Amino acid sequence: MPRRFRTWAAALALVALAGCGSDAVPPATETVRVDAVLLSVAGEGELKSSKATTLLVPGNQWARRQLEWMLPEGSQVEKDELLARFTAEAGEVDLAQAMVDLQRNALARAAKEGELATTRGRVSVDLSQVAMQLGIAERYAGADITAIARNQVLDAVQDAEYLGDKRDTLRWRQAQSDSRGGAELAVLDAQRATIDLKADTQREDLAALELRAPHAGVLMLSTNWMGDKPSVGTTLRAGFEFGILPDTGSLEVELALPQLQAQGVRVGNAVEVFPPGHPEQKVVTELAWVASAAKALDRGNPVKYVSMKAPIPADAAKTFGWVPGQTLEARVVLLRDDSALTVPNVAVRSEAGKHYVQVRDGDAFVRREVELGVRGSARSEVLGGLQAGEEVLLVAAADDTEDTEDTDKDADA
Repeated sequence: MPRRFRTWAAALALVALAGCGSDAVPPATETVRVDAVLLSVAGEGELKSSKATTLLVPGNQWARRQLEWMLPEGSQVEKDELLARFTAEAGEVDLAQAMVDLQRNALARAAKEGELATTRGRVSVDLSQVAMQLGIAERYAGADITAIARNQVLDAVQDAEYLGDKRDTLRWRQAQSDSRGGAELAVLDAQRATIDLKADTQREDLAALELRAPHAGVLMLSTNWMGDKPSVGTTLRAGFEFGILPDTGSLEVELALPQLQAQGVRVGNAVEVFPPGHPEQKVVTELAWVASAAKALDRGNPVKYVSMKAPIPADAAKTFGWVPGQTLEARVVLLRDDSALTVPNVAVRSEAGKHYVQVRDGDAFVRREVELGVRGSARSEVLGGLQAGEEVLLVAAADDTEDTEDTDKDADA
């Protein structure tokens, strides 16, 4: 049985005897000595990728998609490998409607051009007739009054004025017809351009029915607001998140340890990780990041946790077949030393940033300040203030009220 477990067993036995109403129980102590020590804290973490590409449902403008086929989640994929295939019946209907609209527009434009041509022809005929009549009228209007009756000359003058006004009116009608017809044709052309754009968008949309891997990785599906993941037959919207593709070349394990246990954790601490039940797959790495402050992970749980991350070598993950999302057991090594001096945390009292222990001096114990190094969840490294062979107090005697109260004041033990 390891020494620290024997010490705790002895302390608990003494407390049990005190509760049974026996004679005064002597204090529980431990003799400090130099020994091989391993201070660590254990936990669980999730394997993640520090570089992950978001996969979106292909298509434009939130177009409706029906998932026809997909790879299973967790599949290892290579660059450009097909991940999912979709169908878009609504898009095909929209494209067909756009083609019908284009044909209607072409027919409407042809009809308008025919109408304009007919109008131009009629006005041209009228202008030709007016020009001929006006020429005759002008000739008689300028004839010698002695050769032609006066009333005939006056009629010819009146005819010339009327025909001139009629010619100007026909020319105005011709200009107005050309202007109005051009505007109506421009409207039809604008409508055709809009329909063409819609048809091109639908063609592009129907051409984007396959989702391929932008790089090698592991397919991880995303959940919607209801917590459901994509499955064959479900309807999705283009541009929505389909999943993520973690890069297996940039893996890391993310841990969250209770604040009390993680008080001695630092960047650079060694971390031993392996899948649950498979310690033979142990990989040793180092902490690359530790959160500066602890925080609660669940509203219903007030316990605060410290988050930390450690990179996982890509070759090791490939050798063992590790994939993002799986759980790994982890042990963060705080201190590993073949000859270190340590004391149980129960023996340490902290006040105003300083640490103290009770050291035996004859039949009594005296308070002494000590310098601590790495602090684990059960024991702490002693850098100064104690010597090997000295005896420190763990649990005060049952009738030693003062020492018991001092022990209760130790908030950091």
